[in-house]
Amino acid sequence: MAIVPYTQHHTFDAHLPLLIIGAGACGLVAALAAHEAGIELAVLERDARPQGSTAMSSGFIPAANTRFQKALGVDDTPAKMAEDIQYKNGYEADPAIVDLLATMSGPVIEWLADRHQLPFELVEGFLYPGHTHLRMHATPRRTGEELMGALLSAAETAGIDILTQARVVDLHVDTTQRVRGVTLERPDGSRENISCDALILACNGYGGNPELVDRYIPSLKHALYYGHEGNQGDALLWGQAMGASTKDLAACQGHGSLATPHQTLISWAVMMQGGIQVNVQGARFSNEHGGYSEQAAKVLAQPEKIAWNVFDERIHQAVLAFEDYRNAFNTGAVRRFENLETMADGLNLPLEALQNTFAEMHQLAQDQKADPFGRAFDPVNLLKPPYYAIRVTGALFHTQGGLEINTQTRVLNQQGQALPNLFAAGGAARGVSGSNDSGYLSGNGLLSAVVLGAVAGKNAAELLHLKLHSAVLP
Repeated sequence: MAIVPYTQHHTFDAHLPLLIIGAGACGLVAALAAHEAGIELAVLERDARPQGSTAMSSGFIPAANTRFQKALGVDDTPAKMAEDIQYKNGYEADPAIVDLLATMSGPVIEWLADRHQLPFELVEGFLYPGHTHLRMHATPRRTGEELMGALLSAAETAGIDILTQARVVDLHVDTTQRVRGVTLERPDGSRENISCDALILACNGYGGNPELVDRYIPSLKHALYYGHEGNQGDALLWGQAMGASTKDLAACQGHGSLATPHQTLISWAVMMQGGIQVNVQGARFSNEHGGYSEQAAKVLAQPEKIAWNVFDERIHQAVLAFEDYRNAFNTGAVRRFENLETMADGLNLPLEALQNTFAEMHQLAQDQKADPFGRAFDPVNLLKPPYYAIRVTGALFHTQGGLEINTQTRVLNQQGQALPNLFAAGGAARGVSGSNDSGYLSGNGLLSAVVLGAVAGKNAAELLHLKLHSAVLP
């Protein structure tokens, strides 16, 4: 994988005005937007079947001021959403990008629903950590796999060309830092060179590259990686080789609730509706309402690097709405106990410590006080027998730092100037989660993928139309 200097004598096998690397949510949305603007394009995907990180996610996309919210009486605005994002990341993200995401989130969700028949619904029942309003939009089964299926169906209906098993290995770049084309490699080792007038990097972060994780996020170098194996940092390495600016490379989305050894994501709705996490000593160790991303490192810091999600029948019934949870239940990851005594025995936890943990929660609820971690307990939501438990560990899902972009998603060089024809979005671009694992607001990953994907597709199309217009002027 390299940057190949372009010369006038270089020949290509084919030409397309626009190439998009990566057929996850970001690449497919970018393709839909550019195709709608009349641009001929192809999406290049390394795998035999487009899935990416999107298919492994919960498929929740936050958006403000949508008709789905209004139909259910939710009064939300882009300004409130932007404030929630910035408050969670400690005001470290680029405010222009945050405002762009918040402002465009509603229109993009409605465009995908109305123009491309994505069956979005507003997720009700609870607020994810850091969100002040109900704004998570998802497809009916609440899975990233279903979201990917809907996007692929939309792309097929639109007649968009997706070249699978086409791993891009080289970018051809001239002396002005203009991308002239790419080299892609097929599974049999054969290669093809395709020239282009604009390129969108919608491919990946670097979570699947242990060397880069060790370099930029050493606190999670021993974490289980629960992301797509293709996230090897190609976009980051290409950009750095071209002199692009990078920001917030230590930012990431972790998750403190991956069922182990089943490796099934357990929705954080379990915690937000009253559940707790205890370690093998039967004690709580954190504020479970602080955020699931930073919870990964907290779980990994516990003995044996595991914790138990503990909840009750009320929560169990509520989260059966999530397909991932149903899968965990059906594979035996979820265990049921009639009381604390049988749970302590079944999970090999010290009974007295477990009883003390529950007694403390009841006392805090009665006194209306928060615990030392900052969590308050509502008497209505205190856990009641029978109890449920799931053994979980902390995991790294995807990285949030990347190539610095402007509000047109143009990649910037280290002097802050836009490169001639290179765009980046999704995992390839700097996100809005600040500089570490604690700034991730639920949904930031798919928010950047979907909204910035749409922005990249639209602006790449405008650049190409401008180029075409300039070419035909007398």
